[in-house]
Amino acid sequence: MKVVIIGGVAGGASCATRLRRLDERAEIIIFERGENVSYANCGLPYYIGREIEREEDLTVASPAFLRARFNIDVRVMSEVIGIDRKAHTVTVRSPQGEYKESYDKLVLTPGAGAKTFGFGGEGVFTLRDVRNTLDLNAYLTDNNVTNALVAGGGFIGVEIAENLIRRGIKVTLAEFAPQLMPPFDKETALLVSDALKGGGVDVRVNTGVKAVERADGGLKVAFTDGTAMNAGAVILALGVAPETALAKQAGLELAANGGIKTDEFMRTSDEDVFAAGDAVSVIGADGGETLIPLAGPANRQGRSVAANLLGGRESNGRAVLGASVVKVFDLTAASVGRNEKQLQKAGVKYKKAYAFPMTHAGYYPGATQLTLKLLFGENGEIYGAQAAGRENVEKQIDVISAVMKLGGTVHDLAQMELCYAPPYNSAKSPVNMLGFIAENILSGLCPTTYAENLKKGDFVLDVRMPGECARGGIPGAVNIPLDVLRDHIDELPKDKKIIVSCAVGLRGYLGTRILRQHGFDAVNLSGGYRVYSLCSRAGMLQND
Repeated sequence: MKVVIIGGVAGGASCATRLRRLDERAEIIIFERGENVSYANCGLPYYIGREIEREEDLTVASPAFLRARFNIDVRVMSEVIGIDRKAHTVTVRSPQGEYKESYDKLVLTPGAGAKTFGFGGEGVFTLRDVRNTLDLNAYLTDNNVTNALVAGGGFIGVEIAENLIRRGIKVTLAEFAPQLMPPFDKETALLVSDALKGGGVDVRVNTGVKAVERADGGLKVAFTDGTAMNAGAVILALGVAPETALAKQAGLELAANGGIKTDEFMRTSDEDVFAAGDAVSVIGADGGETLIPLAGPANRQGRSVAANLLGGRESNGRAVLGASVVKVFDLTAASVGRNEKQLQKAGVKYKKAYAFPMTHAGYYPGATQLTLKLLFGENGEIYGAQAAGRENVEKQIDVISAVMKLGGTVHDLAQMELCYAPPYNSAKSPVNMLGFIAENILSGLCPTTYAENLKKGDFVLDVRMPGECARGGIPGAVNIPLDVLRDHIDELPKDKKIIVSCAVGLRGYLGTRILRQHGFDAVNLSGGYRVYSLCSRAGMLQND
């Protein structure tokens, strides 16, 4: 069998190497239009920041390595410009000229291209491959760039902003949307923004790029809000779009979202053509078609395609929850599944739980606080989760992602058995705590409300200590510390709903339990004043 793979990197290279492990006799050809067939595209920002020092470390596997170890015919600088499905051939443009190559099975892994919205020219860069990165690195050095604009606040934008700062360059990050990091909800995204600002980045939201032009030896950038700035370089991190030109030319079916449509076995509308990676439409956390350009899914899809080329029935490639993580100076933020915006758009009823546990046992030195958020349904189904903190952040999201992947619920989170020793975790792990809180909400043990639901005239009882309240609190709240609450119960109204607030929700839960057992209509403010203040800063409150 002769297999032609169009594109390398994650999906194509993983497909080719597994196919060789499964079939020593198969003829395998990879066509890659660039000069590198397998490279660490997720590591590119860190080369700019000099965290990764050597250029060769960006290359995962060279063409020579793939030929020697796996007997794979790798042809770089060779762009496939046409597919003839009837003749089972592809047309290739290479430095030596154009030619046709036959195939028995074809695999499309073209990836996704960086969106530019027409911006370009000298000093304007995207960060899609090694060549982009080397060109940007050289430009920054040769032109002694001291300030730069990063357009776009997604993963690449945030990562390149940090790494430009580490390189000693002044950075402005402009995002057209009201918040950074679309996978996160507003209050979690605010933590990312805070970390960037703390690291020295000038963060501007609700600010898109209107024009970029050469001026005075550099670049003049005009923004949609009417302001402008001069920059030594502009890095576009405006998102990506699936590379589907070849699929369209070949007449293959595309999904409504623009990605290549495949069945559960990663086979396209042509039984002899498979596809994997960022160009493919996948099944997201909501069960619908979506695009999730991440390296992990691309690698798994490539592996599945290799098996299915040989008659296998691996179907784990298309279901993608979107588990992802980003480093922002000393902060780590991660998420999996859907956020509130997506649930609201889909009309899904949901509940949420906040928790602020320590990264490990509080009495062991070095513990820091996590911010966790869980979104779940009436039957305990888990819709998504978000987390931020200095350490152990991705660990919590990884566990929740695994439970989601296996169809688990919040009750499974409560029962998860996770490693514990004081330097590493708490006996009640952060994941357990989220499960406990969700169970208490669902059971009615602790009715809960949220900061954005507060209205003028609500009776808010703050059970923190007076010193805490003096540093900030919900306007109009009545302060009775938790430890003396029972002594002042007669002072509280029985004809009003009492919203119990504390610092992060734990004392509010205890206060709610006390009051409800004394006949009061009490509910806990989820996440307490910590979440209230975040929501206020994010413009989420009703009176904002």
